[in-house]
Amino acid sequence: MKRNGLKAAVLVLAAVALGCMNGQAAPARSGGVDVKMEENGSVLRATLGNGLRVVVVRDTLAPVVTTVVNYRVGSNEAPAGFPGTAHAQEHMMFRGSPGLTANQLADISAAMGGEFNADTQQTITQYFFTVPSEDVDVALHMEALRMRGVNDTQAEWDKERGAIEQEVAQDLSNPEYVFYMQLLEAMFKGTPYAHDALGTRPSFNATTAAMLRKFHSEWYAPNNAILIVAGDVEPRSVLAQVERLFGDIPSKKLPARPAIHLQPVVARSIASTTDLPYGLAIVSVRMPGYGSPDYAAAEVLSDVLSSQRGTLYALVPEGKALFSGFAIEPLPGAGLGYAIAAFPKGADSTELVQEINGILQDDVKNGLPADLVEAAKRREAAEAESRRNSINGLAMAWSDALAIEGISSPQEDVDAILKVTPEDVNRVAREYLTFDRAITAVLTPQPSGKPISSHGFGGAESFAPSNPKPTPLPLWAEKALARLTVPPSTLHPVVSVLPNGLKLIVQPETVSRTVSVYGDVRNRPVLQTPPHQEGVNSVLGQLFSFGTTTLNRVEYQKALDDIAADESAGTSFSLSVLTSHFDRGVQLLADNVLHPALPAPAFTLVQRQTAMAIAGQLESPDYLTGRAVDAALFPKGDPTLREPTPQSAMSLTLADVRNYYQHVFRPDMTTIVVIGDVTPEAARAVIEKYFGTWPATGNKPETDLPAVPPSQSSTTNVPDKSRVQDQVTLAETLPMNRFNPDYYALELGDHVLGGGFYATRLYQDLREKRGLVYYVGVSLDAGRTRTVYSVDYACDPPNVSKARKIVMRDLHQMQTAPVTPAELRRAKAMLLREIPLSESSINRIAGGLLSRSEIGLPLNEPVRAAHRYLLLTAAQVRAAFAKWIATARFSQVVEGPTPK
Repeated sequence: MKRNGLKAAVLVLAAVALGCMNGQAAPARSGGVDVKMEENGSVLRATLGNGLRVVVVRDTLAPVVTTVVNYRVGSNEAPAGFPGTAHAQEHMMFRGSPGLTANQLADISAAMGGEFNADTQQTITQYFFTVPSEDVDVALHMEALRMRGVNDTQAEWDKERGAIEQEVAQDLSNPEYVFYMQLLEAMFKGTPYAHDALGTRPSFNATTAAMLRKFHSEWYAPNNAILIVAGDVEPRSVLAQVERLFGDIPSKKLPARPAIHLQPVVARSIASTTDLPYGLAIVSVRMPGYGSPDYAAAEVLSDVLSSQRGTLYALVPEGKALFSGFAIEPLPGAGLGYAIAAFPKGADSTELVQEINGILQDDVKNGLPADLVEAAKRREAAEAESRRNSINGLAMAWSDALAIEGISSPQEDVDAILKVTPEDVNRVAREYLTFDRAITAVLTPQPSGKPISSHGFGGAESFAPSNPKPTPLPLWAEKALARLTVPPSTLHPVVSVLPNGLKLIVQPETVSRTVSVYGDVRNRPVLQTPPHQEGVNSVLGQLFSFGTTTLNRVEYQKALDDIAADESAGTSFSLSVLTSHFDRGVQLLADNVLHPALPAPAFTLVQRQTAMAIAGQLESPDYLTGRAVDAALFPKGDPTLREPTPQSAMSLTLADVRNYYQHVFRPDMTTIVVIGDVTPEAARAVIEKYFGTWPATGNKPETDLPAVPPSQSSTTNVPDKSRVQDQVTLAETLPMNRFNPDYYALELGDHVLGGGFYATRLYQDLREKRGLVYYVGVSLDAGRTRTVYSVDYACDPPNVSKARKIVMRDLHQMQTAPVTPAELRRAKAMLLREIPLSESSINRIAGGLLSRSEIGLPLNEPVRAAHRYLLLTAAQVRAAFAKWIATARFSQVVEGPTPK
């Protein structure tokens, strides 16, 4: 995989419309290795004799560890004409190494929980595992073998080429990615920064295994790598394992790196299309890179320009944009900065670009407010403290700091930011926000054609049944992965119910000086929306950002800035705040959830924006695809088939919105999870103080969908002119719910089919052996009243039917033959190890508690389920698939070109 920063920025903006101490101990020596303990023993640094840099960061949130091997090589070092070489080598690292076959690597990775991946960027290639702490030696063993060598054979590359070319097709089917490539070329023309790591089909067709072996031989060396290990481990013990496994790998003389000679940016305009339901207006400039002394000030500048109290965001409440913000995407020598705003279909994009330019020019001319600079600095410090709330996030923060930014720790970046002054920010704004060298772009929404129903699934083509064979594991992995025991959960939530019916779940955690609050009002808009008022929930959701009955929009945001709190309100609401500001944070959260202002001028504005956004949505391919899936699965008249229209949105009144709020928002339909540095008693006192007077009146509304009959087979194609690859969904409804005992056998079987990369049947048959797809996913979405079973994949149009036949064959085999003992054991190991992995971040813990509470499962359901999985047999898995899965009833929905 490779990162697409612009796409991530778009998604984050659309969704949302004090760190480590630096005390250092004296250096110590251990076995000829430079060792340094820091931060009261929670951070260990070492450099092995072969040059491998090692950092171990202790975090006791869960018995989990993340390892990240950072090779300081990326697309910058790719040979001329072969921009995806680093990316191709990343893929081949999963094809096996001397002493570790591809099947062994896949089986071991799956058995450890299946959370592993890799990432290639311009200057770095990263490989990461998140595993139970007791398996850290196994993860390190695999990484050491991959550093020593890799099976870059022509036969293996011929197989993997198909998968990586499907990844290329996937990204080229994303209009935002295509634009991003144009932006890189325009901003960094003539340098390695002018392309990202993806690569092209023609270059991959010309790539040979010998080229990949040469690339690995030159760049994959301990003295070109940084190993980060973060989690619940004893640092010195981990270092001893690293010395044993990596210490004798020889260092190498590294090739010269390409020089970066930046040329002046030439102003230009780019016009393109998007399959999003809204358009995008973008103004981009070159910004400082990681290596610049101006980088910290540029980070603060970006935060200030994105502030909801800033002039750029004001485009939203003024009705000129659906969302807006500013982001930077730095590289070592330079970076991208871009202001971005979304507009509804049919709006004047030219005027919006002029508005963005005018706002930024005024900010440069008049200077940025000093209080927004200080607010940005506070938020950066609070965010640094929150990094400890995710083991994987902590490992990636250290990896990015050391291997990409070239600094000593994530805290060094925060320290630099805290030194930034308003004068620094304004100086950087004047120097870099130069609009005579800006690149402007408009991505106009392109409607989809109407979905087309058809018959049949393609011509006949047979595939011999797969016969999975057990893969013997290396001795160093076999013993560790032989364990099939239920791991104890580290969660001990305290549950109480307030007098008004609000359910409170408190999980104390002390890994950081933060507290997080997650709330959910159980609701179902398709059941609770009155007739002819479709869209009322969307209008209400957007109005929460316009302040409360006591604080207007800007005053409310300032109150959050003062305590560096992140807050969101709606039927799902949340708060992340430093422990010292927990009381004030909950007060502000409750004020927004319980007393939204819902001002009349804002309603008029939001109503019009919603109607225009709905008009674009009704023509967008993604929406039409989701709609086609629902229409295929559920009977006519089903509540899920209700949809808003511009007319229904424009017919709403403010009274309709207020009535909907009163009907939906009730304490006896609400669950709140408080997790972090707080006791159950203190958490309850604060929640009851601010949510305890929330009244519940009348009967509870119905939020459970009616059960549905089994769906019937159908085929629908949704045109999408921007895609070169087809996105395929195969789905059916099952006449069961989440509480059916067979759920566990189906879920266990799904872990034989998918979820474990090459270790599972669908990945082996569709990707590893044939290269037909880049990914394939299996989902058993079981709710309180209905269940949908689906398989998703993406492939070239000529391969849609080929891939479908393989999926159906594998499902049929699950119904007619028992899975092998090795497959059953691996699937059980994966499910058991998912228990600690699901507790490796505050967000995942809270999400699990909330979802189990809402559906009506015990909060310790993962442990209860694990005991069931241990007892299941292959015969029970086969019987469940035979009983519930009907391959003849699958509907197929394809988004993209018509399958051939």
